[in-house]
Amino acid sequence: MAEDLIRYDIIIQDALRGAVRKILNEVLRAGLPGEHHFYIAFETTAPGVKISNRLKERYPKEMTIVMQHQFWDLQVSEHAFEVGLSFGGVPEKLYIPFSAIKGFFDPSVQFALEFEPGKTAEELPEEFAVTERDLEVVEELHEQLEAVEDKADKKPQENNDAEADKEDDKSSDNGAQVVSLDAFRKKS
Repeated sequence: MAEDLIRYDIIIQDALRGAVRKILNEVLRAGLPGEHHFYIAFETTAPGVKISNRLKERYPKEMTIVMQHQFWDLQVSEHAFEVGLSFGGVPEKLYIPFSAIKGFFDPSVQFALEFEPGKTAEELPEEFAVTERDLEVVEELHEQLEAVEDKADKKPQENNDAEADKEDDKSSDNGAQVVSLDAFRKKS
């Protein structure tokens, strides 16, 4: 079999992402018609994805959102969409590049699309790019945070009490005075 130099697989992936973009633009324009609703699965670690830390902790690799009755502020651009959804009663704003989508499913008509995230010929915006230096900085900060947490966990409680006493002594030395509540009461 000959080598696919045209890369039909990537062309088809991009065309299908274009279909999702067109569908979401139609929902933005006219709302969800009839019983239509969508399940959209995406990689939470893909370049350009913006979700809260709370959601990243809960869904470290992948999550699926449902766009049905309660979503708001849908915005659709050439490379991504943004939508407001509620998770456990907490409103969240999600920014999802089309290149991060793994699946799109409308159960009302049994329509499904499957994607290979990141497989695109599209030139992604610069803000989606994660450089090697960015990864090094994140790793370094993560190591520093772990070191601080380890140090805090190992510190005995007695030392913490002694440090608190020192802080109290310092505040007294800086001219701070303890004044009783009686000093503010009217004297009869």
